[in-house]
Amino acid sequence: MQPNVTRKFGFRIRTRAGLIVDNLQIPGRDAGEAARKVQQLYRDCVILENYGCAVVDADAGQVFGGADRRYG
Repeated sequence: MQPNVTRKFGFRIRTRAGLIVDNLQIPGRDAGEAARKVQQLYRDCVILENYGCAVVDADAGQVFGGADRRYG
């Protein structure tokens, strides 16, 4: 049985209105899927930075890593 593990990718984006959103965390299997989800949620946004990922073990409630510039 596979453990219930989720990856969360951190993004810094500029919305179409010009607002900056820092530390936007989106779950996904990989960075490409997470970026597609960001584009779906925030139409016409510009992804300024991808902070990498944090791995969350949902069964144990533990977070490994973090969505900041030190991980990726």
